[in-house]
Amino acid sequence: MSYNGRVKYKHKRGKYEVGSQPGTINIPEDALKPRIHVYSFNEHELLSSKGSDMETITRQIDKCKEHTHWIKINGLGDAALIEDIGTFLGINRLVLEDIVNTHQRAKFDEYDGYVFGTSRILYFNDEQELVNCQFSSIVKDNIIISFEQDYSDYFEAVKTRLKAGKGVIRTAGAGYIFYALTDTILDNYFVLLAQIGDRVDTTEDRLYKSADKSIMFDAQQLKRTLIIIRRACWPERDKINDMIRSESPEISKEIKIYLRDAYDHCIQAMDMVESYKEVTSSIIDLYLSMVSNRMNEIMKVLTIISVIFIPLTFIAGVYGMNFSRQDAKGRLIPDNMPELYAHHGYVYTLIGMFVLAVIQLVVFWKKGWFNKL
Repeated sequence: MSYNGRVKYKHKRGKYEVGSQPGTINIPEDALKPRIHVYSFNEHELLSSKGSDMETITRQIDKCKEHTHWIKINGLGDAALIEDIGTFLGINRLVLEDIVNTHQRAKFDEYDGYVFGTSRILYFNDEQELVNCQFSSIVKDNIIISFEQDYSDYFEAVKTRLKAGKGVIRTAGAGYIFYALTDTILDNYFVLLAQIGDRVDTTEDRLYKSADKSIMFDAQQLKRTLIIIRRACWPERDKINDMIRSESPEISKEIKIYLRDAYDHCIQAMDMVESYKEVTSSIIDLYLSMVSNRMNEIMKVLTIISVIFIPLTFIAGVYGMNFSRQDAKGRLIPDNMPELYAHHGYVYTLIGMFVLAVIQLVVFWKKGWFNKL
């Protein structure tokens, strides 16, 4: 499979205002309007509600005071909602600024009474664009609020586990949901890397079968994609390491056990990225070497042809100098070509030129110059 052109990288950037006050919430013009899903759960039940305003959140929390709440917000196009959430939970405005400025690297920050984390969500959409968007989450007491840029259902697996109610996902608290969401992001990196791996193998097979310049372009696009994944994986490793070392009560000892497993997954993803990156670099280098070798073979053929015809051209040039054998009075001119008046000279010259060319071909053949033409 070929990319058939340049791969598009779909990445929405925030609106920057140079010199603005820290904590300023600048919503991008193309930001989507929020869609809110609230999941309230305990060991025995799971309740959910939908909406688009702050009342959806407060009503569900007031109704289910003994539950753990996962507030899932898709779309960041409402500054008033972001500020209301910050006021409701007592969140620092710098955190709110990081949520809407969607160019953040993966990180984990501890504050008084809550923790905040970001990650990068990467996947190929239906148009084969590489989507690179931000995921943010806040954990406070029995509440976790997650923010996503678009409406894609990236965490369907976590919702399925919540509905099934198996394991500790309903009883381990909001911190465990934080881990589960982070682990889902890592698992999807492996899905993305599997797709990249298939494309790397396909590109390599095409290189061995029939190399053309599109292979180099495809390999370069793969390499660029891997660089983007690498930029997401490396900070994610540091983020998980910070969570393991955290003293916050939101990240319990039980959760840290799972986080160590997620850390191993992150290292594994990084190793895969580096391996594929080396393969794509090798594909590009091998293609350039093959092009260079092909050019050398072409130059070899042209050189052989030139070497054969140079002496023949010399002979033809010598006998093409039309110096007269006699002067105007019929007297012989000394040191001019006597061969011009030789009987059958034209035939003998052609035979000599042919024999000379055959001798050169035999010499080249014995030297092995024709073996790889």
